Amino acid sequence: MTIALRSLVRRWRGALRRWSLWTALVLLVAAMLATLVWLAGRYEASQVQSHLERDTTDAVSDIRTALARNLQSLQALHPADVDPLAWDADAAELLRDRRELVRIEWRDSSLRVRAHAQSPYRPVAWDARMREGSHSDAAIACANARRLGSPSYSSSYFQPHGDGLGSEMMELCVPVAASGHPTGFLVATYALRDILVNQVAHSLTRSQEASFTEADGTRLATLGSPRRGSRMFTAQQLIDLPGATLVLRMNAWHSAPSLFPNVLTALVTAMSIALVTVMVVLVRDNRRRLRAERDLADALAFRKAMEDSLVTGLRARDLQGRITYVNPAFCAMVGFAPEELLGNAVPAPYWPPEFIEEYRQRQAVRFAGQVPPREGYESVFMRKDGTRFPVLIIEAPLINAQGQHTGWMSAFLDISEQRRVEELSRASQERLQATARLATVGEMASLLSHELNQPLAAIASYATGSINLLETPEPGHLQDVRMAMQHIARQAERAGKVIKSVHDFVRRRDQAREAVHAQQLLDAIQPLVSLQARKLGVRVDTALEPGLPPVLCDRTMVEQVLLNLARNAMQAMDDPAARDRVLTLCVRRAASNQHGGWVEFAVADVGTGIPQDVAARLFTPFFTTRAEGMGLGLSLCRTVIEQHGGFLGFAPNGLRGTVFTFTLPLAPWNNPS
Repeated sequence: MTIALRSLVRRWRGALRRWSLWTALVLLVAAMLATLVWLAGRYEASQVQSHLERDTTDAVSDIRTALARNLQSLQALHPADVDPLAWDADAAELLRDRRELVRIEWRDSSLRVRAHAQSPYRPVAWDARMREGSHSDAAIACANARRLGSPSYSSSYFQPHGDGLGSEMMELCVPVAASGHPTGFLVATYALRDILVNQVAHSLTRSQEASFTEADGTRLATLGSPRRGSRMFTAQQLIDLPGATLVLRMNAWHSAPSLFPNVLTALVTAMSIALVTVMVVLVRDNRRRLRAERDLADALAFRKAMEDSLVTGLRARDLQGRITYVNPAFCAMVGFAPEELLGNAVPAPYWPPEFIEEYRQRQAVRFAGQVPPREGYESVFMRKDGTRFPVLIIEAPLINAQGQHTGWMSAFLDISEQRRVEELSRASQERLQATARLATVGEMASLLSHELNQPLAAIASYATGSINLLETPEPGHLQDVRMAMQHIARQAERAGKVIKSVHDFVRRRDQAREAVHAQQLLDAIQPLVSLQARKLGVRVDTALEPGLPPVLCDRTMVEQVLLNLARNAMQAMDDPAARDRVLTLCVRRAASNQHGGWVEFAVADVGTGIPQDVAARLFTPFFTTRAEGMGLGLSLCRTVIEQHGGFLGFAPNGLRGTVFTFTLPLAPWNNPS
């Protein structure tokens, strides 16, 4: 008994669940049916309304076209050059063709009627005194036309007919001019209902009604008859005319949608379509979701592989400065594991203790909204073992999918090897420049020996004379010995200056840029230039622009450039054909801009010039046209000038010779702002 009762209870509960399910299904179907009926009604109503609005738009277009055509015909009915009888005939023909026009008048400039014509289709009892009054609708329209210089319409008014009825009329006044001077007006009277009859009636259906109304809804003229007991749809459009405004209103009557006889068919069709649609949507959605998950997994795997293969360190921080992401390259760079870095704020474990305060201030400025430089900036980090190393940091803001700034992404490059290579390159460059200076001095050895022989020979001569005077002492010999000693001192000083100039040029000094005046650079090379100039018979001219500010340069390197260019210029003039040998050293201010000022140095000769095939290879290392040359002079000169940010070039010096020019930057405090 208990088992049977339990079985009955289970069956009852199962039936109750099935009944609840079917009840829910029936309610769902009923809701869907009601929604379908409502949507069908709404759709049918929207279609009727849309069709009515299109008909209204077409009717307004037809009316505008007819009014424009009538205006052209009236403007062609020019009364200035025709006699009244011919004008009457033309006006009568126009009234027969355009039935919406009921009267045409020819008025002079004082609005007095000179001729008129009436429509043969509608008798109207016109009151001449009322029409010619200054406050008549025609007079108001013509006043507007005179003021605007173009046709103007009047507002509508009621005009009685001869049969006891009446209709709404509207006046059109067209100004008439001859040779640019106004001579009168053409006044045309429209019947509003006739406009509807002639322009709208052909497109009206039996369930539609058209009417002209005022802005407040007052009907002026109506075409069609209303239907009772049906739903009415309304559409209206504004007809904006010069001087007047009309509203075309169209009503349409439509019966209720006849959808209920097909409810069962619509229900079965809708349920089937809904079921198939739901299944298709579910299958497609499931496929898209699986495909998106696969694509996302592939993208994550690709991103992980790419980040793991980078040698560039990557680090992300939130707006509070906490580290939210690091890649393996960054961890290998600083020697910390990701667990030791993630979540850390300031100070970071890889910040050197001596730079913590500086880095803290820099990070505060960054989080305050200042954008870092696009080319990045250099800094110093500390590995876990305490060793320091330089890094190049490039930062960019992190923007999420909603366009919000959520933090900063930084890329790090370990530039230790780059610094080492730069140091080796700098040392090699210094050695090469020292070698070039020694080579220059070697090339000038004969000149130096000649220049030193003269003071040494003079010293020996004066010393011999002094010894002879001392061996035979006489009262006047002491004064002669003193004079000989003074000459020996002067000659020794002269030889010392020559040796010092060579020593200053050859000795190796630190590469430190300083503010140097152009005159100081020229004075430094003057002794060595003069040696070769005297030997080759070259006159040295120097021209400095007054008031030149100092330049920022490495003095030793720029002196070498000037000496190389001057020696090359003098050697270019070592030709029997060059009689007037002049070496010109010129310094002047060069073109400057808002970023900095420049000074231009020029070394000019009047030698044989540079052939075109040599000019193409002039700055190539180890290229030379002299058997004793090394081919490094001009190449080193260009390298030195470009390291200073300047430019070294050459050009013909007029009809004969060559001029080499190079630029050096002004010292920072002399740059234009």
